[in-house]
Amino acid sequence: MTLAAETQSIVKQFEYTDDDVNKGVKEFLRQMDEGLQKDGTSLSQIPTYVTGVPNGTEKGLYMAVDLGGTNFRVCSVKLNGDGTFNITSDKVAVPKALMVAKTAEELFAFLALQVRRFLEKHHGDHFEAHIRRRMTVSSPEGYKDEHVFRMGFTFSFPVQQMGINKGTLIRWTKGFDIQDAVGKDVCALLQDEIDKLHLPVKVAALVNDTVGTLMAHSYGAPGSHGAVLGAIFGTGTNGAYVEKMANVKKPMVGEYDLSTGEMVINTEWGSFDNQLNVLPNTPWDVVLDKQSVNPGLQMYEKRVSGMFLGEILRLVILDLLKNPNISFLKDDNSSTNDLRSTTDIAENSSIFQQWGVDSAILSVAAGDHTPALSLLRKGLDDSLQIHAAAFEDAQAIKSVADAIGRRAARLAAVAIAAIVLQTGKLSDPARKDEPIDVGVDGSLVEHYPYFRAMIHEALSIVDGIGKEGADRIRIGLAEDGSGVGAALIALVAAGMEKNSAGSGEILGELRSTAKAQAAAAVDDEKATSD
Repeated sequence: MTLAAETQSIVKQFEYTDDDVNKGVKEFLRQMDEGLQKDGTSLSQIPTYVTGVPNGTEKGLYMAVDLGGTNFRVCSVKLNGDGTFNITSDKVAVPKALMVAKTAEELFAFLALQVRRFLEKHHGDHFEAHIRRRMTVSSPEGYKDEHVFRMGFTFSFPVQQMGINKGTLIRWTKGFDIQDAVGKDVCALLQDEIDKLHLPVKVAALVNDTVGTLMAHSYGAPGSHGAVLGAIFGTGTNGAYVEKMANVKKPMVGEYDLSTGEMVINTEWGSFDNQLNVLPNTPWDVVLDKQSVNPGLQMYEKRVSGMFLGEILRLVILDLLKNPNISFLKDDNSSTNDLRSTTDIAENSSIFQQWGVDSAILSVAAGDHTPALSLLRKGLDDSLQIHAAAFEDAQAIKSVADAIGRRAARLAAVAIAAIVLQTGKLSDPARKDEPIDVGVDGSLVEHYPYFRAMIHEALSIVDGIGKEGADRIRIGLAEDGSGVGAALIALVAAGMEKNSAGSGEILGELRSTAKAQAAAAVDDEKATSD
């Protein structure tokens, strides 16, 4: 069998047909409903306690912090009320010692200190005025005139959320290991340390980065309704969408605003169809899953997200190399190679290492339309140390890479289509002929050529959407979900506080704290004088 014929046989196995897409959408809708009925399902369908999305008219100054790994970011976001914003941010590395500290207090005290430094640096006058007011407590009512910064806390670790600003840590990941924090409310841990520093900041919302993507795009997208879905297609993949509260049947603990009749749901769709009812399953998918750290889990993510696409390609390339019946990445002599050289693969090439192929090479392949595929061949040389690959070799790699990428885009369309259909927005008379906005983020939608175009192509063949409906679905890049999105969730949380019976609770807490501190200071002064 020739290399071209073997390549075509492999490409065919990655085909995800129109019929497959429609079967996938139906199964996604079924698993969405199952996740709204009960816990412990493939699609977790986690209520976020965020009960509304912005429409771009909101104004104000809000804060956001993001602990997503080894860095901690602090932002302030000024919302201008016209869909635009101004953002100021600082980032600091988290010391390795604090990532494995003995107590939660050590880490969260460090985080609160960064918030203080940010306020001093970027909001000095405002900050000093608040601090003076806090320390003097000149009026009997404490903080009558004080503006408290509402802050969204993006915390990218597994938590059990119990309210818009309440969530207990389930476990640490990404090199963190502070057992003292497990089972504790991470918002309360941060708020306690902020209060010790007398900062005018309220941790108003616990934020998932996917929900932040939805919020950020809702604010920036033109139109009066906001986005229906925020999705990430990057290293991992996930989506959050606006669901009718009436459809959420499983019990929810904690308080939330009932006035909107809606709830943002974090789907955790990376685990869609772990049972493989409808997901494609090539021999290379099987090997990747078996060799992964979580076999049998995150099966959708393993076919869609950037973390895995490069590994699928690597496994295919290895199989082609092992095939004795074809000539692939090897030459008898230089006359068989259009570069007048012989192909050489370095012994330490990352092609021989698990996870050694970055998904960026798929983007290079997709974007290379040069007659000799010179861009891809240079990429193979630079990143994989495959030197002087022949044109036929590069052509085979491009064909397989394109098939893997196209399948990922069509699988992405399955999730988007299902959620658009679930929301009913396409058939809503109030939104007749209006665009349906979907906010996306991540390396695939940003850097993989034609990824969004391939999603749109697949949407147009979905039953219940069609070409006319697909033309109304507007997929746009969201800006800074963990920063701007978190600040916007803090805004929503502030609105919920106003709507709740206990809207004075925050100022009440601050006043009580201030009076207690003032009383303690008087006692200390008496003790010193005695």
